[in-house]
Amino acid sequence: MAEIHAVVFDLDGLMFNTEEIFNETGTELLRRRGIMDSQPVIDRMMGRRAHEAFQQMIDYCNFSETIEELQAESDIIFRSILHDRLAPMPGLFQLLDRIEERTLPKGVATSSSRKYLEEILGTQNLLQRFHMTLTSEDVTNGKPDPEIYLTAAERLQVEPAHMLVLEDSGNGTKAAAAAGAHIVSVPHVFSQGQDFTGTEHIATSLLDPYIWKLLED
Repeated sequence: MAEIHAVVFDLDGLMFNTEEIFNETGTELLRRRGIMDSQPVIDRMMGRRAHEAFQQMIDYCNFSETIEELQAESDIIFRSILHDRLAPMPGLFQLLDRIEERTLPKGVATSSSRKYLEEILGTQNLLQRFHMTLTSEDVTNGKPDPEIYLTAAERLQVEPAHMLVLEDSGNGTKAAAAAGAHIVSVPHVFSQGQDFTGTEHIATSLLDPYIWKLLED
């Protein structure tokens, strides 16, 4: 197994159940427009920066609305359910504790905005536990482009091959694999059918023995 010198987490669907909330939001947004089979659309959006995700929706559904119009309506739906539904994914806090026991630097690399990242991590007092965070605003090219993970390795001062990346989506997996990181995919019910080509391992959760084996002393 690879020698791991740093760990980088995706945010949505990996650390928190927000992909479940996004899925419900997207389903409602599409239902209002007469589209009942939402999953093909949501699969194309998952893991991408917001403006790119909504462009996927527009292109696939042939909508005449703008990205801004769809995003504004989506934000209202999302925030109406967020704080009642938000929960950490199983094993998150145990894994963070283990990484800290190993004194490994860790970061977050998300396609979401910085304001959103700070809000989500802030609800659980997690911001201060990460050495660095990267968002959609810190890169030119979003996932599946490798830029965000190449930048993460540079910020954490490690070679990508020694950086463990944990991702829940096919787009994120492609980004990490293209960066040369040691990528472990942790799909959930909404991403399990996606293409995880390039991953080193498909884990059942953040408690998967493969992940913990990588973090042994």
